Amino acid sequence: MTATMTAPPPTVLNEPPRPPLPRLTAVELRKMTDTRSGRWLLIVIALAAVAFMPVIVFTVPKQDQTLLEMMVASQAGVSLLLPVLGILSVTSEWSQRTALTTFALVPDRYRVLTAKLAACAALATAFLAFGLATAAATRGLGGAFGRSAGSWSMPPAQLGGMLVFSLALVFMGVAFGLVLMSPALAIVLYFLIPTIWSALGEMIKKLHTPAEWLDSNRTLAVLADPAAGTATAGEWARIGVSLAVWLLIPLVIGLYRLSRREVK
Repeated sequence: MTATMTAPPPTVLNEPPRPPLPRLTAVELRKMTDTRSGRWLLIVIALAAVAFMPVIVFTVPKQDQTLLEMMVASQAGVSLLLPVLGILSVTSEWSQRTALTTFALVPDRYRVLTAKLAACAALATAFLAFGLATAAATRGLGGAFGRSAGSWSMPPAQLGGMLVFSLALVFMGVAFGLVLMSPALAIVLYFLIPTIWSALGEMIKKLHTPAEWLDSNRTLAVLADPAAGTATAGEWARIGVSLAVWLLIPLVIGLYRLSRREVK
């Protein structure tokens, strides 16, 4: 009697679950803080939030030393460095040769970029909160020593405008980093190109009107200017147009480059 051989069932390899976006965001935050250069950049940004406080306390009339004025001063230095944070968050993958490991573990490059954007947004929000705490502490100490007598009011609309301002800056840095994928080149061109465009918009009469819509330094300033009050509908329209030019278009180009670039 011949035994019938039964073939074993085929082995089904289940695809491992994708890491959730919060975990990827936590990983990206850790990348920004684990290296010595990353830690120093965050320390310098925090120091920039504190650096202008003595200037306000010792040079501005005490009645004008409001919490809002100090909050704006704390963000003046931070706003210069937030784009650098965004640039380094994406270019470090290529300059430090970690892209191979990153995209081998998470092949979906768009999910990695989404996590980087979320991490940058979290840090920008954290520095805004730190700036608010620094401004409140300075106003309290100034009042205790008789050097500050301004208002303690902080309009939520202006605080929200500062948050939009911070997020726009750090996301513009990410977009420039994606397009150029070189930290030094991206940082130089990020500051050089808008500065040249702002200068041309001021010097050339025919560019005055286009510059009102396309100069991000001018359109975003209303979000961080306490004297400007709440942005009007026209100002929000100008902000949207300038961000489409300086944020959306570079981001789309950078996404294309990211999807096509070979990882070595």
